[in-house]
This record gives sequence, structure tokens and C-alpha cells, in this order.
Amino acid sequence: MIVRTYRYRLYPTEEQAVTLSRFVGVCRLVYNIALEQRRDWLRNFKATTGKGISFYSQCLELKDLRASADWIDAVPQCAQVQALKDLDTAFQRFFRGESGYPKPRKKGENESFRIPGKEFYSQMRVSPQSGVAHVRLPKLGWCKLRLSRPLPAEYKLREATVILDPVGWHICFSLQRPAPVSVALASTVGIDRGVANTLALSDGSFRSQPLAALRALEKRARRHQKQLARQRRGSNRRAATKRLLAKTTAKAARARKHWNHEQSTNLASMYGVVVIEALETAKMTRSARGTVEAPGRNVRQKAGLNRSILEHGWRQFEQLLSYKLDAAGGSLIRVDPAYTSRACTECGSISKKHRKSQAVFECGDCGHVAHADTNAALNILRAGEQPASRGAVRSLDEARTARLSGF
Repeated sequence: MIVRTYRYRLYPTEEQAVTLSRFVGVCRLVYNIALEQRRDWLRNFKATTGKGISFYSQCLELKDLRASADWIDAVPQCAQVQALKDLDTAFQRFFRGESGYPKPRKKGENESFRIPGKEFYSQMRVSPQSGVAHVRLPKLGWCKLRLSRPLPAEYKLREATVILDPVGWHICFSLQRPAPVSVALASTVGIDRGVANTLALSDGSFRSQPLAALRALEKRARRHQKQLARQRRGSNRRAATKRLLAKTTAKAARARKHWNHEQSTNLASMYGVVVIEALETAKMTRSARGTVEAPGRNVRQKAGLNRSILEHGWRQFEQLLSYKLDAAGGSLIRVDPAYTSRACTECGSISKKHRKSQAVFECGDCGHVAHADTNAALNILRAGEQPASRGAVRSLDEARTARLSGF
């Protein structure tokens, strides 16, 4: 099955926004109470009743909890059941060793609730105006949303999640359909990821993030951070500045993700096989400060490089491209990044002296001149076309041997 999520901006009225906030708070409360019951009272419960605590037993107790308070009963029961289901899934993942022990949900971090989508298609209407629609949520009524793209009719709606982020209220429709039998394209491309050019393709083209817009948002965020540091804790102005900072940061993340979605979709529709480097960005962006006993060197330069890497969203692009290629019947090949920027694509010679600058690659042995990122992308492509090696040439002798064999 293929699962896709369609996210839309909600425009609730002031009264509806208050109601949605109440829904979120009650679902968070139900989750935390159920977590406390499993964590602190399991042994006493077993000793008293001889039974354990499970998702089904907590669903039965939910009826009594709803009857004890009207403000809990005013929240859709299906949303509260989904909160219990989330907790049960968290415990299952913990017992399988896939994640840590479940933690309580916090206000400001977990601002969402989920509703099963059995009847959502019959409870959505689109007005004649372009992109304006209304969705009917349980115990809330009709709520306006911006239908930025149509919901595909061939998908089956699994669930809908209402989320509050720094930008505003959103609704995410989780859709699924059987995986189609796709025939992958025969074309192959190698991609080098960098900080000057986000993507350099082996065909000589370049694709870059909208860095001007992202850096303008980053500059605005720094201004809000300085303002926040000067304001008194607990004041209304500090709270307002904190909201502006979160909103600015969220806008930058959304712009970055939108670009990655566009480029990954375009590449998955053009190529059947995409070869990239197996980069571990988490390790690449670690701080170089070191310790008191062994302080690091060039800390400020390394911090700037880390910001540039994270600014381009390399890991996010790889994740999006991977599942889109799978859905299209293609494949993503990850190769060893060693020496891809130092090896010549013509003769196979390896030397750091070939890299004259960030953009210029000039081989000192054969005189081959090319853009450094394009040369690296070609090396990545050829490494992906050699399943036995699955990596770049590792020494000068190996380079010459590979050149004779058609490297």
C-alpha cells in the first residue's frame, strides 16, 4: 500500500480555534493519564485484580472518565481513543527496542489530535471559488480550509490529523491506495550534494535552494533572538516575540521542505535510478568545540559549515527521494563518498591538488578541466554503475586499473 499525506491550512473562527485548543488539551491529558496508569499503577493493579493494563482495558475505562467531567465528554471520543492508541504503539515500539520509554506529552510541543477518516469525504464540500473548501469535524462543525491541491479520488482516507504549529492550524489527510505496478525508467543520474550548489547532476545541471529567501528569514530570526534575550521573562512582549521567532523558523523549514519535495518529485519522474553519496549528516554537523582538555580547532569555521549543510536539508531530500523512487518503481543507490571530489573522471587520477577551488577541477595529470561538482557527480554515477565496488576509487593504483577497465 502507498500512503500519502496531504496538508492544508485551516482557517477556524475565534470560537472554533478555542474549541480546537480544548480538543488538543484533552487528548494530551488522556494520553498522560493513561501513561501514568501504566507506569505507576501497573503492579498494584495486577496485585489487586490479577489483570494487566492494555489498550482495550483503558478504552473501557475511558467511558467512566468521560462521564466524570463534561469538558472531557465535549471532546470527540474517537480522538481520545486515538491518543490511547498512540500510547499503546509507543509501548510496543519500546518493548521491541525501537525507541525509548514513552514520555508525557507537553503543551507547546504536542499540539495535535487525530480522527479516523471513515466519513470525511461525505463531510467535505468545496465552494465554487477556487481552492476554498470546508471540512466538517466532529463536535466542531464546518471549518474553512484552503484547498491548495485537490484530494485524489482514487485514494482511501485513513485518518485526519489536526495540528497547531507556529504558523497556524493545519489538517493532514492520510490517504492510501494499492501500490501500482510501475515500470522504472532506464535513465540513470548521479547527484553530488554541496553547500554552493545544493544538487549537482551528472548531466551538468545544477539545482539550488532559495537561499536568498531562507537567509532573509534567518536574519529575521536572529533579530527576534536578540530581542528575546533583552526582554523580561514572563512578560507579554517576550511571549509575543517568542511566537514571532517560532513562526519565522517554521516558515524557513516549510520553504526548505517545499523545495525538496519539488526537486525529489521531478527527479523521480525523470530517472529510474539515482545515485547519491551515503552521507552521515548527523556526524558531519557535530560541533568541533572539543573538551577543556582537548579543545577543538577552527570552531567558528566548522560551525558555519554545519549551518550551511543543515540549511540545504541534505538528509530530508534523501528521505523524500527514496520513497518517491520506490513508488515510481525506481531505485536509490548510495555509494561510498570517499575521493569522489578528488578523482578525475577522465584518467582516474586522485589528488587533492586537482581541486583548484570550490568550483574548478583541473587534473594535473591529463589536464581535464570541469566544474568540480559536476566532476564529483560523474564519479558518483560511475561508482553506482559498479555494483562490485559500490564506492569511489580508493588509491592511485586502483584508479589507473579502473581507467584501463573502462572507468
